Amino acid sequence: MARFIEFVTGANSPADLEAILGEITASLGYEYFALTHHVDLRAAAGSTIRLHNYPDRWVDYFDREGLAAADPIHRASQQTALGFSWHNVPLMIPLTPRDRGILARAKDHGIGTGVTIPANVPGEATGSCSFAMAADRRAPPDNLALTQLVGAFAFEAARRVWQVRPSARSIRPGARSRLTDRQRDCLIWAARGKSDWEISVILGISEETVAQHIRQACERYGVQKRTSLIIHALFDGTISFADIARR
Repeated sequence: MARFIEFVTGANSPADLEAILGEITASLGYEYFALTHHVDLRAAAGSTIRLHNYPDRWVDYFDREGLAAADPIHRASQQTALGFSWHNVPLMIPLTPRDRGILARAKDHGIGTGVTIPANVPGEATGSCSFAMAADRRAPPDNLALTQLVGAFAFEAARRVWQVRPSARSIRPGARSRLTDRQRDCLIWAARGKSDWEISVILGISEETVAQHIRQACERYGVQKRTSLIIHALFDGTISFADIARR
């Protein structure tokens, strides 16, 4: 493990990382790895991470059907911060007939059981690092704790190699959307379903002031609708689901 960490933190290109991941995947007892953001690469920017050694025919089908966000494994990874076996996915999310069809199609294309390590960084697309067996092989002995460490280090290395997020020094002042405390307060109450009038009563300000705070928050994010504002603010960590659920 120490050798892997040393190599992966020193990787300077996707090719370096691919070689290291291939070696560690085999040592863990798996055949395939997939380190990726959960976005459609056909519409994504160049900083989107994707590195794998899956069978070509499965990748072709996956891309053709646009499964990056719909894949049940990817959706399940958004429900936990810990690695999980694919056998537990039905316990983590409700599976639709289409979901079961996707899993069956993966098996038809040579992908059997596996494990996935979530990589959900606020302000970035969700992602994961998965390790899988061929469809006709049994899973290796349980080593989820070690696999968790490998997946976490691998994804962080990929973020650095792909330059997903610039360093703090390179971010221009004000480049990221930031809300004032009062704008954030109004946004949280709006996300809880309160009207401007209700928010004004709760916060002790005028209804017009509430509308102005929401309007200015939308301008900072470059959106027009409150729903889009809430989604963007959740995505970059300005507000959390706990903020919305708290009473």
